Amino acid sequence: MPKKITELIPVTLFTLLYIAAAVIGATMSGNSEFIFYIVVMVVLTAVIVTAHLRIKLPIIMLWCFSIWGLAHMAGGLVPVPDGWPINGDKRVLYSLWLVPELLKYDHIVHAYGFGITTWLCWLGLSSAFQGRGLTPAPSIGLLLLCWAGGMGFGALNEVIEFVAVLCMPDTNVGGYINTGWDLVANMSGAGVAVVWIRMVSISSSLNGVPP
Repeated sequence: MPKKITELIPVTLFTLLYIAAAVIGATMSGNSEFIFYIVVMVVLTAVIVTAHLRIKLPIIMLWCFSIWGLAHMAGGLVPVPDGWPINGDKRVLYSLWLVPELLKYDHIVHAYGFGITTWLCWLGLSSAFQGRGLTPAPSIGLLLLCWAGGMGFGALNEVIEFVAVLCMPDTNVGGYINTGWDLVANMSGAGVAVVWIRMVSISSSLNGVPP
């Protein structure tokens, strides 16, 4: 079996395991919202695997995406104990205030996930250049495109949540303010990612390593 396939086995099994657990949990609790999100998660997993087979993503990136999926599944299904501060009336991790009235678990998941997505945008852009015999450096202009790409995928996530609201009467998506803070978290995570890519490139150049 080709190495490209065998190296996918651990992260694939890990991902399928928690998706299966999420399906069982959502079904037993009658959580139709998360059954919808699980279907979306399966589609996104297939997209990431396809991208990996085409442009050879780092395995660490695949694990990062898998952990993001786990954090997402846990966010909607893991209950929060009584007495812990939450936003709204659903006692799940996504509603949990890590810093009351300032920072939610939801914000961290958004920032983390779309930071990784921005990294994926950079690798996809780099692969396109390399396919034409060019080796791109992470210039400010190219990184701005990747930042915009990460935020664009974040906005697509909000569209998916909007579809969930239209299809299901009782969701934990939240209102306009929640959507706004989700977009801010997406922007922040994407911004951190492009700064990290730039810093790694500068450090590699100083050490004589190609970016």
